[in-house]
Amino acid sequence: MVLLTLIKLAVFCFLRQVRERLKEDVEQMKLKNPNFSVLRLPTCFQILHSITEVNENSSVHGLIVQLPLDSVHEINTEKITNAVAPEKDVDGLTSINAGKLSRGDLGDCFIPCTPNGCMDAKRFLESHQAGKWNISYTALNLQKPVPSDIVISRSCAAKSIDSLAREVGLLSDEVELYGKTKAKVQLTIIKRLQSRPDGKYVVVTGITPTPLGEGKSTTTIGLAQAMGAHMKLNVFACVRQPSQGPTFGIKGGAAGGGYSQVIPMEEFNLHLTGDIHAITAANNLVAAAIDARIFHEATQSDKALYNRLVPLSGRERKFSPIQINRLKKLGIEKTEPSALTEEEINHFARLDIDPSSVTWQRVLDTNDRFLRKITIGQSPTEKGYTREAQFDITVASEIMAVLALTSSLEDMRQRLAKMVVATSRRGDPITTEDLGVSGALTVLMKDAIKPNLMQTLEGTPVFVHAGPFANIAHGNSSILADKIALKLVGPEGFVVTEAGFGADIGMEKFFNIKCRYSGLRPHVVVLVATIRALKMHGGGPTVSSPLLNSHFVAIGCSLKQIENAKHFGVPVVVAVNAFKTDTDAELDLVCTMAKAAGAFDAVRCSHWAEGGAGAVALGEAVQKASSAPSNFKFLYDLDLPIADKIRIIAQKIYGADDIELLAEAQHKVALYTKQGFANLPICMAKTHLSLSHEAEKKGVPKGFILPIRDIRASVGAGFLFPLVGTMPTIPGLPTRPCFYDIDLDPETEQVNGLF
Repeated sequence: MVLLTLIKLAVFCFLRQVRERLKEDVEQMKLKNPNFSVLRLPTCFQILHSITEVNENSSVHGLIVQLPLDSVHEINTEKITNAVAPEKDVDGLTSINAGKLSRGDLGDCFIPCTPNGCMDAKRFLESHQAGKWNISYTALNLQKPVPSDIVISRSCAAKSIDSLAREVGLLSDEVELYGKTKAKVQLTIIKRLQSRPDGKYVVVTGITPTPLGEGKSTTTIGLAQAMGAHMKLNVFACVRQPSQGPTFGIKGGAAGGGYSQVIPMEEFNLHLTGDIHAITAANNLVAAAIDARIFHEATQSDKALYNRLVPLSGRERKFSPIQINRLKKLGIEKTEPSALTEEEINHFARLDIDPSSVTWQRVLDTNDRFLRKITIGQSPTEKGYTREAQFDITVASEIMAVLALTSSLEDMRQRLAKMVVATSRRGDPITTEDLGVSGALTVLMKDAIKPNLMQTLEGTPVFVHAGPFANIAHGNSSILADKIALKLVGPEGFVVTEAGFGADIGMEKFFNIKCRYSGLRPHVVVLVATIRALKMHGGGPTVSSPLLNSHFVAIGCSLKQIENAKHFGVPVVVAVNAFKTDTDAELDLVCTMAKAAGAFDAVRCSHWAEGGAGAVALGEAVQKASSAPSNFKFLYDLDLPIADKIRIIAQKIYGADDIELLAEAQHKVALYTKQGFANLPICMAKTHLSLSHEAEKKGVPKGFILPIRDIRASVGAGFLFPLVGTMPTIPGLPTRPCFYDIDLDPETEQVNGLF
């Protein structure tokens, strides 16, 4: 106690000397500079802001607040000193460090004065390994039998999202909070972390699924929980935002399941932060602009059209910046509206869209089969200008694909401008930039481009961003989320991202489309398999029937999808997602045959029932595989003709003998080649329930020809997508949709029945 008293006395004397010196310094400044004014001294708010910046700066390990804080402004000294992070409090003046000091707890606090503080900065560096997160994990309270997903989700006390953000190295001004459990992350973090090495990159895919899915999302989350909460590695999961179509339709939520979930699952599965609504609004603005332009061009002379497109502002007409861009595209180097010739006015004002060539559809985030073909323009006010059209589901919109594949706000603006919506009667592609709407689209999407931060049941971080369907789009979460996560985890950490549906669809597009644009190269493929799916594809009954006969497994265990993954030269780890009805013999047989088929490893997982603890073996296998040799390569060269690229995918991935281009597809091949789009990658729109184009053909079909009925161009997103068979682009509702079970408790405001 005598020692502590002497220390306190020394601190008091030291601070009194500092105050006196500071007063002397102020007086000297006044003598030297008559213009010196204490009014220039900072306010309390400014000091607190500066302290927060230092607290969050990992390159600064200690902070001294020089007292007294003389100012004409009111300064709360206690508030200032306590704002310093205790682990950076070199002078030991925060209430936490002072309390520990007074108790004699000298081993876990900063001891005044500065020399001891510098020694403790060394302790800080030793306890905070470079790149290692100081993160707390949430312990699970496992129940048997496993309760419903929503009961489990509500039983877990989630960390505040701002706390999680700090734990993973995000600064306060890089995070926009959406309540207590969601946040958006500013893209400025990319520049701040640009020199940090990336972590290891893992993609989770699956075998050809049953209609109920095989647990890729659950495995993605379970693996992240295992590597984080149990293996103590920096790890981020990156998943897609689910469409509300399946949520209220047949599939239910997509937050994972059991004890491997993103929480809160209601927030995850419903509106989240409104990104899908922003895409719906942007997409339908384009659709409205197309039909309005066709209508106005059809009902006005060149002069009237031009005068309305470039209206008088005061006493003069003036082109908008986006109209200047159109003039340049047309080769018209004029900026004065009155200077255009009649021919130039005609070219500028008339897009001359061929209504039959419009490929841009309206969208809705709802399963509605009756919108697959509609007639628009039937009101008398549209003067008989009708045409057949359709709705797609929002997640099939090209704007969703643009969001998922963009690398920056500037890149998104350019991609949105390049989106082709129709063809002119002269055969020229018509873009959103030609319509004058691309700038407005960027405004609608300016918040949606920021990844959404959430967490798993065990407190590991998750980015939820973008949600393109895998059967009618490219089926992967955003490049931006993956890139930011790879920087945050650091070189020893892992990012686990998910590719939709089976490896023949989501994984193939992940490699050939997403990796081309991101420049990222995955270290490991995790292939999720289930006994029930292998039995069904091996000739067993449908998933609604009991699956008991082991010989079905042996037949279905050819695991063509391992071969598909190996086409890209990346090590494959098979995760056998165990169900309670599976036998040990069945699980062991699948693991044995997977290794024989070329997998780096194959392990059984029980993360649905046990959380991260049930996927530790998978995490260890992935960690080992990430250090194994790999020889990544794309499946095809972009310079090949369109038909050849489609044929390579059909033959190597699906196992088809050949392809057949139907009449409309042949026309599109010729058109897109002429328009300069032939060098884009291919995004096949195909059923996810079979390797072939026929959903009822299970296993590994042989001897089939893949029919291509049409091809569409997503030029802004950067791919061509052939339509295989009769694949609908908006799902329908089943006889008994999931919405029968969903309701709201008006007293607690809790959502019930959402799985």
